[in-house]
Amino acid sequence: MKELAGKLDAKGMKFALVVSRFNSFFTEQLLKGSQDCFVRHGGDENDLTLIRVPGANDIPNVVQKLAVSKQYDAILAMGAVIQGATPHADLIENTVARALSQISLAYSVPVINSIIAAENLEQVIERAGSKMGNKGWDGVMAAIELVAVLRQI
Repeated sequence: MKELAGKLDAKGMKFALVVSRFNSFFTEQLLKGSQDCFVRHGGDENDLTLIRVPGANDIPNVVQKLAVSKQYDAILAMGAVIQGATPHADLIENTVARALSQISLAYSVPVINSIIAAENLEQVIERAGSKMGNKGWDGVMAAIELVAVLRQI
């Protein structure tokens, strides 16, 4: 049996990082985690392009434009959506997740959803660099592996 597996080596890869300004206290931690992961796995920081958007709901529009450009091996979406008293957060989370998946498939580029969807501040803190890790770091790890696998197919 032949097995294809991605090596965690980012050398020569180009990633776009789309980061929401909303909840920037948390999204900046995701950004730091993603940059750290990329460089620690052999990537050159000059091969990262950062694009800031107002909020998570604005991410898919930019991601689609980046996907169309065919300039990036992977695109990462980073944001933090916290549930409030209304179902608005659920609407944003579902709409954005669905759009990112559709863009990835339509343009054959890995689009990694590193948007934290949390019920409260404690959950966001846990996922932005505390006991549950850093979803920015995790997203880059997934992107590196996925790009490496896709290059073998």
